Amino acid sequence: MPLVVFCGLPYSGKSRRAEELRVALEAEGRAVYVVDDAAVLGAEDATVYGDSAREKALRGALRAAVERRLSRQDVVILDSLNYIKGFRYELYCLARAARTPLCMVYCVRPGSLNRGPRVDTEDNRNLNVSVSWQPRAEEGGRPLAAGTRVLRGPQAVDSVVNGRAQADVPKELEPEETEAPDLPALVTPEFEKSANHVSSAFYPNELLEALTLRFEAPDSRNRWDRPLFTLVGLEEPLPLAEIRAALFENRAPPPHQSTQSQPLASGSFLHQLDQVTRQVLAGLMEAQKSAVPGDLLKLPGITEHLRFTRPLTMAELSRLRRQFISYTKMHPNNENLPQLANMFLQYLSQSLH
Repeated sequence: MPLVVFCGLPYSGKSRRAEELRVALEAEGRAVYVVDDAAVLGAEDATVYGDSAREKALRGALRAAVERRLSRQDVVILDSLNYIKGFRYELYCLARAARTPLCMVYCVRPGSLNRGPRVDTEDNRNLNVSVSWQPRAEEGGRPLAAGTRVLRGPQAVDSVVNGRAQADVPKELEPEETEAPDLPALVTPEFEKSANHVSSAFYPNELLEALTLRFEAPDSRNRWDRPLFTLVGLEEPLPLAEIRAALFENRAPPPHQSTQSQPLASGSFLHQLDQVTRQVLAGLMEAQKSAVPGDLLKLPGITEHLRFTRPLTMAELSRLRRQFISYTKMHPNNENLPQLANMFLQYLSQSLH
């Protein structure tokens, strides 16, 4: 059955959306398997994406887990970053080899630095601000001047505010301001709720920035990224009807000829092909001895004819014979055995003129 690939940066709601899709498909009586980083590593570990060697091993393990589960009966959901388009192409090749459809679900965090769609609304414009713009009541008997900014968290130690050293700015903060955030400053409250619901990994700000820089957003113009469903935020409903149509009504990607199994043929097919083509060459070499340009070379037992326009050499005919045998071996068919001589003579006629 089909493959659903989730793609997006951390804290974009991928795991929550994957869980929502799994519940909806299982409610229809379908067998659904979810493959994610925790299922491969045993526990979700964000530090994997900071080590190229470990990340490469993780991608290989994810690909192997998908390949084991992928079949025409079960739905496989891959819940991971999947930010490398080369890896997404490998997943497309797996689905194509299994002759099953696939779709891409791209989760985007509103107001994020993602290279994909970005939402810039009034609610999201100030989500990344990490300072307080409200003046404090009084500090040490002196009211703070209007417009004075008080930095939050440990960043306030060596900062400069309004051109003055931090030492000139009161450093006592309220208890709730001194607590370290559970998630990076870029994470909105709704995404913090989503992350706590399905994810226990913590991504440092440096790692988030690195992942953002090397993120390769899906493009619906690429065959391995379509059909593509882009979800911005968690309030946007999951397009279940469109996803069902893409998974269960679309055709599977056509397999390449090199990946298709060769049709069964009798053990004597190649032997008969070799004998018939040799007899045709011998008959042509004998018939052209007494022929003049313009004559039709006729061979016994063959309905096709070859118009004689010039003397033919054995080397030229042997080269065309090898080409014909190579093509015929790729499409063996026992029903064509009685017509092999006619087919070969027709091939020679078209190749020589």
